Amino acid sequence: MAVCGPAECTERDWDRAHETGRLLAGRGAVVLCGGHGGVMAAAAAGARAAGGTVVGVLPAADRSAAGPDLTVVLPTGLGQARNNVIVNAADAVIVVGGSWGTLSELALAMRAGRVPVVQLGGWLVHDEDGRPVAGIAHATDPADAVRATGLWD
Repeated sequence: MAVCGPAECTERDWDRAHETGRLLAGRGAVVLCGGHGGVMAAAAAGARAAGGTVVGVLPAADRSAAGPDLTVVLPTGLGQARNNVIVNAADAVIVVGGSWGTLSELALAMRAGRVPVVQLGGWLVHDEDGRPVAGIAHATDPADAVRATGLWD
């Protein structure tokens, strides 16, 4: 399960990402993230606190900026292209908050067929008629986000 979001986030998004990571780890999921701060660090900390495994897919070719709560660190040297690795390695994607990088992960996940992509806060993605884009589930809280993946029905 990938948890994606901005490296600089609000306290509310940090709390949501932390709880999302904790809930996923509690269900036995391996949590994938970008391995840096903000939402990524919060999801990693939540998962690690619950005894889970957290894989950080780093944009740089070295481990120096890896977050402290990562179990596995994968330096890629791919820069932002690492977003494609994250979403393609995941069974489902939860995005928390909004930034351009987060939006790219949401788009890549949709293109890769990682549906549903679950959005918790952040920028709402709509079609040209103003309707939410099909395949993106809009969650109200972390528990709703985890349920919306449909992986534990």
